[in-house]
Amino acid sequence: MEKKAFTYKDSGVDVKAGEELVDSIKEMIKETHNVSVLSNIGGFGGLFRPNFTQYKDPVLVSSVDGVGTKLIVAFKKGVYNTVGQDLVNHCVNDIAVCGAEPLFFLDYFSTGRLNQAVAKEVIKGFTIACRENECALIGGETAEMPDIYSDGEFDLAGTIVGVVDKESIYDGSKVNEGDVLIGFSSTGLHTNGYSLARKVLFSKYEVNEFVEELGTDVGSALLAVHKSYLPIIRGLKKISGVHAFSHITGGGIIGNTKRVVPAPLKIDIYWNSWERPALFKLIAEVGNIQEEDQREAFNLGIGLIVIVSAEDKKKVLDWANESGEKAYEIGKIVTH
Repeated sequence: MEKKAFTYKDSGVDVKAGEELVDSIKEMIKETHNVSVLSNIGGFGGLFRPNFTQYKDPVLVSSVDGVGTKLIVAFKKGVYNTVGQDLVNHCVNDIAVCGAEPLFFLDYFSTGRLNQAVAKEVIKGFTIACRENECALIGGETAEMPDIYSDGEFDLAGTIVGVVDKESIYDGSKVNEGDVLIGFSSTGLHTNGYSLARKVLFSKYEVNEFVEELGTDVGSALLAVHKSYLPIIRGLKKISGVHAFSHITGGGIIGNTKRVVPAPLKIDIYWNSWERPALFKLIAEVGNIQEEDQREAFNLGIGLIVIVSAEDKKKVLDWANESGEKAYEIGKIVTH
């Protein structure tokens, strides 16, 4: 009996499909490039030649993150171009709150069996957000790993690198007692709290079920794109009284903002000073979630916090009003 000759494709890895995907996305990715990018997709490494002539003492700032179980909502809904935007915007926000401008982004897309159409939609999301944030997509990895993921599943991770002048870093060192916290609205859950939100909402609703309170179906509400706060941060950096920024991700408002509040200072949040969006109210009601758990798991409608001196808070609020951004005075820095 002739012995079967196994191929890589028999094991579940289609090298040709991967090569075809790379070829199909090259032009889309090239649209994110600028004069600093010296390579195209497909090489062993992305080449980027930065121009630091405008910086006195440039410091590179990097961050890596994923989208988490928000991906499961995308699988259920069959919508794939938003999660790529989520990943880029989340990473951009994480370095922007340090005062950095994004330079370039790299992605990692892993799946059990490569679906080129799905992968292309995800990568399209990367390119949309990279263009919006003036950030070059200079490399990535697409990995087929059969037996790790179920059919139709994939995972994402992204790495961003940016730059800031050393004297312009926001690290919380200037935060003082009496400073005011101004919260800027989120577009939804962003990329955190989805394990709890899914468990609650999908126990009662189908992914495509319209909910009157939300004004849309559950899946669409949960897939709202994580907002990039780069334009807001760029504008507010020009106000001298701004002392720190906080990106509200996993851990909630207190958990994230305390990263930029040095001891022994503490944070006093006025929890009723803004209207919580309907999505958070629905999750809390359906899941009978206690207030403490809500505050720890969700951003509750606030995606960015600006810590500013009391004397300059009006400048921040006026800037927000003129820019069409929703902002609220939500707390202050105290010593006890």
